[in-house]
Amino acid sequence: MTFKETQKVLEDFVDDVVRAAKSNLRKKKASGKLQRSVKGQAKVNPNSFEMTFEMEPYGAYVDAGVDGKKTKYGKRKAGLPTYSFKSKMPPPKALDKWVVKKGLAPRNKGKFAGRSVSSVGFRQSITFLIARKIYFRGLEPTYFFTDAFEAAYKKLPKQFIDKYELDIDNFLKFTLE
Repeated sequence: MTFKETQKVLEDFVDDVVRAAKSNLRKKKASGKLQRSVKGQAKVNPNSFEMTFEMEPYGAYVDAGVDGKKTKYGKRKAGLPTYSFKSKMPPPKALDKWVVKKGLAPRNKGKFAGRSVSSVGFRQSITFLIARKIYFRGLEPTYFFTDAFEAAYKKLPKQFIDKYELDIDNFLKFTLE
C-alpha cells in the first residue's frame, strides 16, 4: 500500500517549515550560511512516518538563544534547551569574517586593509570586544525554526487526517475490486 496523499501532506509540511524558517532568518540580516543550510525531508513507510530537518550545528543556539554570564533569557519556548556561557567566551577568531562582512573592519582607500599590522590589531580588538559582549550578554533567542515549526504544525492535523483517510479509501477500493 502506498500513502501518496499522506506523503504529499508531510512533504508540504516540511517545505512550509523550511520556507518559514529561512524567511525568519532572512529578517535577521545575517551572513546567509545558516539560512542556506536549512533543509528537510519527509518519508512515509508502511508502519511509520519520518520527518528530518537539518541545519548548521550552531542553528540550535541561534534558535534557542544562549544565556550570557550576566544576562539570562529565562525559560525557553516549546521545551527548548537552555544554553549558557559558563567559563569560556566564544573564540574571537570565529567572528572575524562576520566583522569584515558587516563593515566593521578598518578600511584603507576603500578596501579592507588586511595586511598592515595596525589594521590587523584593530580588527582583533573588535572581534575580542564583540566576543566578550556575547559572553556577558549571551544571544537572545530568535525562535526562527521553532516558530516556523509551530505555525506549520497547527495546520497539519486536519490536512493529515483528510489525506490519510483518502489513502485508506483508495486502498480499500483497490482491495475490494
